[in-house]
Amino acid sequence: MDEWSKDARRDVVLTDIDALVPEDHLLRKIEKVMDYGWIYERLDPYYKHEGRPPVDPVVIIKMVLLQHLYGIPSLRRTYAEIDVNVAYRWFLGYNLLDRIPHFATVSYAFCNRFPPSLTEEIFEHILNKAINNRMVDPSAVFIDGTHIKASANKKKFQKEQVKKAAKVYDEQLRREVNEEREKLGKKPVDDDDDSNDGGTVEKTVSTTDPECGMFVKGEHERQFAYEAHTACDENGFILGVEVTAGNVSDSVAWDKVYNEVTERFPESKYIVMDAGYKTPWIAKRTLEDDRIPVLPYTRKNYKEGTYRPWECDYDPVTDSFTCPHGGTLRHTTTDKDGRRTYRTDPNKCKDCPYKAKCGANERGQKVLQTHIWQEYLDIVEQVRLNPLGKKLYAKRKETIERVFADAKEKHAMRYTHHPKSGPRRTLGEAQICCDESEKAGELELEELRTASQRHYICYFQPSIRAFMLGVRWFFDRLGRVPNPPVPRPARRR
Repeated sequence: MDEWSKDARRDVVLTDIDALVPEDHLLRKIEKVMDYGWIYERLDPYYKHEGRPPVDPVVIIKMVLLQHLYGIPSLRRTYAEIDVNVAYRWFLGYNLLDRIPHFATVSYAFCNRFPPSLTEEIFEHILNKAINNRMVDPSAVFIDGTHIKASANKKKFQKEQVKKAAKVYDEQLRREVNEEREKLGKKPVDDDDDSNDGGTVEKTVSTTDPECGMFVKGEHERQFAYEAHTACDENGFILGVEVTAGNVSDSVAWDKVYNEVTERFPESKYIVMDAGYKTPWIAKRTLEDDRIPVLPYTRKNYKEGTYRPWECDYDPVTDSFTCPHGGTLRHTTTDKDGRRTYRTDPNKCKDCPYKAKCGANERGQKVLQTHIWQEYLDIVEQVRLNPLGKKLYAKRKETIERVFADAKEKHAMRYTHHPKSGPRRTLGEAQICCDESEKAGELELEELRTASQRHYICYFQPSIRAFMLGVRWFFDRLGRVPNPPVPRPARRR
């Protein structure tokens, strides 16, 4: 009993910090494959070479890396954890007695000293290492989005009228719609015909964090959030990310993610997405780029006991449909959204005994609508039924969905930890300083403290999040060391 209660906390042991870190530790794998020489060259113009010696910039970057790698909520907490964690100190290159750089020093470096593009450059460097080691397979790209809850009170908001955002394909769609309307003898659609209120829409804006967006979660739950639209490869490496407000549709943010990935990896052949991306424009854009979109089946809300649209035969010569009982549906108009409308002659169909099954209106007229780019959606349906399409779509759960699960469970990305609270929050409490125009890195310290409402202290910076989503996959694979079995201690009697 006496030897059990022996206190060894004050024993003097002769050792070094390197001997206290296990050989298979993740930080050893990272240190083994990383090189930091390019960071010193990149940041040399931002440091003066006289006066008090500055904190090593690589140490500052490593502190942020530790925070996101292990899901620590804040830099203040990261500072406290590094102070007592031997492995963290070893990773920074410090001994047991060295003073750790203050968390405010790290915040100031990212807010004022480092260039805004530094985190993206680090992400590109990590990704290039994976590519050079043939660990990235961009032949199949998986795209999806996940919501990250904002640190904002959902009861504090105001309604604002904002201008509708133009879609990237509006001009092309408008041109093709007007060509069809001209053939049908219809008046062309003008740009000013968007809506009666001048093209504005009411938006719910948080007074705590105006850059997040309100979205409906489930049937009744409403909350403010961001959405990370992410692309990864078959091995789970992040290839691109775009962060938007939580109320931005997946199909709206798709173009930027798609352009970023395909410009870097032109060899991408398959684009695997969920039902939120099943739109005519996405199908058209992907197929015209000689790539194959893999999308799921989407259930339509058809009336029970009525004919389905695919039961009508389409004649491309006359641009008309024929119903199962011989009725002809003529192309009568195309609206500004690209929807073609086909109608039957009510005089011929009003006495048809099957008009109820056809879904005819009170006049006995059957109406059928398709999109001007419907042929691309038809090709997507054929790809969906292909065995390769089914196999690729089934991999979503082990690729993009696994990435989101790891990000939220292991890297503290389930919610943002600080609201964008404006000038009252001090630099010591902030994580990363940024604004919508990505100019926060150019602000001086005094400007940051007295900035107007358009500048915010923000924890959630997309480039750092993208960096951390993919970095652990890389290090786990590049420096994988089998974990030895851990012997179980004998039970005392």
